[in-house]
Amino acid sequence: MKIEFDIKKYIDEIRKSDGYFHTFINKQNLAAGVLVLEPNEEDTQEPHDSDELYYVIYGDGFLKINNKDYDISEGKAYYVQKNIPHKFFGNKKELIVLYFFSGPDS
Repeated sequence: MKIEFDIKKYIDEIRKSDGYFHTFINKQNLAAGVLVLEPNEEDTQEPHDSDELYYVIYGDGFLKINNKDYDISEGKAYYVQKNIPHKFFGNKKELIVLYFFSGPDS
């Protein structure tokens, strides 16, 4: 079982890929990953089957949760209940966010 995760490596891999996120833990009771959105890049995620917590490492912009916009900033965390529509948008610089699910990433 893997215990240690190199988030910087995952961020570099995302930057070189066509995707914008990487889930590095995906277990029955917990999933975790990192997402990287460039300015004006579209967040295409759909509502999830598990509650989710986002922690902003770097960047700015907004997080729309159930049609309400929240200013996001570094060092803040945001909770999204399962099955609730949400997406990041409006970032003027690169956005880097850790995410955690209360169940598997589905």
